[in-house]
Amino acid sequence: MTAPSATAAPSHGATSASFLSKLEIDVRMLGMLAALGVIWIGFDILSGGLFLTPRNLWNLSVQTASIAVMSTGMVLVIVTRNIDLSVGAILGVVGMIIGVLQVQWLPAWLGFEHWLTAPIAVVAAVLVGGAIGLFQGWLIAYLAIPSFIVTLGGLLIWRGAAWWVTTGQTVAPMDTRFKALGGGVEGALGATATWIIAAVACGLIVVALGLSRRRRVRFGFPVRPAWGDAVIAAFACGAVLIAAAIANAYPLPVGIARRWAEANGIAWPEGGLSIPHGIALPVLIAIIVGLGMTFLARRLRFGRYVFAIGGNPEAAELSGINTRWTLMKVFGLMGLLCGISACISTARLNAATNAAGSLDELYVIASAVIGGTSLAGGVGTIAGAMLGALVMQSLQSGMVLLGVDTPLQNIVVGAVLVLAVFVDGLYRRRIK
Repeated sequence: MTAPSATAAPSHGATSASFLSKLEIDVRMLGMLAALGVIWIGFDILSGGLFLTPRNLWNLSVQTASIAVMSTGMVLVIVTRNIDLSVGAILGVVGMIIGVLQVQWLPAWLGFEHWLTAPIAVVAAVLVGGAIGLFQGWLIAYLAIPSFIVTLGGLLIWRGAAWWVTTGQTVAPMDTRFKALGGGVEGALGATATWIIAAVACGLIVVALGLSRRRRVRFGFPVRPAWGDAVIAAFACGAVLIAAAIANAYPLPVGIARRWAEANGIAWPEGGLSIPHGIALPVLIAIIVGLGMTFLARRLRFGRYVFAIGGNPEAAELSGINTRWTLMKVFGLMGLLCGISACISTARLNAATNAAGSLDELYVIASAVIGGTSLAGGVGTIAGAMLGALVMQSLQSGMVLLGVDTPLQNIVVGAVLVLAVFVDGLYRRRIK
């Protein structure tokens, strides 16, 4: 007789991995969320409870919006095994152009505070940014100049061009309607709109999970257990509702609230009024851009081509993909997103300055890499990059709150970037 073979009991790690695999949750995304939680709690303790306040979190979300928008485009650039060092300079020159447009050119034609000023400025920003991106993409794709060289040259050229637009002068103030794109009181949507947006977002989450499950069943793909979809839906909807509650917990300043009450014929009570800011418009823009870029990357042919090029450029070209035209469009899209970020940044400052966008390329690249985009190409997620942007901005905001000098802030950001690339290399080697 042979002794029965002993079956080892599953370890805690194996059980956790099995649980995560059933939910199809990216372990790296969980790691970033855990890191973000540690950063927030750490800075809150060090700042004496000032970091995790509605006011600071609201401002943090607004500060993150511009970098988050550009990081979504940087994901596709890095996925194709390229880099764009010129995003901050493009933001600067586009911001200066739309600043002059609003302060000098359009008032001469339309007058000050015309309702067309803000839409024209936004369209101009998108067109100029997109044109710059397409030009750089053409140099890279059709003239075979390395992206590092083209965009490094672009960093110097467009930064210099921003200076020449006004010979170094700051241009201000911006159109009142345009200022709403930067957040602040003008760009706060209020409590009612915030709760409506949160409710719609929760509904879309549930619908998206249901449609995804239906498609998987239809084509015979593996399906998450029903409880797994319920857990994900509950977590995502809970996060949305908590974010909405935090945005509504930050009230308008007393003076502004009083003026708002007088303008609307509301009597000012003895104890005053608490009027919530609600979600900021630039944050809503960043979320919409993120959703649009996720759809483009995961559901459209263009996105599949981009990841195919990043995975194996030679095989992609042999399979019939027009790799040069696709690469040119990737850089054009990156420039377009820089134009959107230029609108957010310029509106937030209420001025166009030569310093706008300085070192943004560092934060954008770091956000994409921290978010799981591999510098080797072929791997990256839009959601990860936006979460990486929040991590980077949280580090900067926390250090500013603690009074850390700017040189030390740059040291920390650089160290985090190097660490992120090191961890990415370890992760890729472990998978292989």
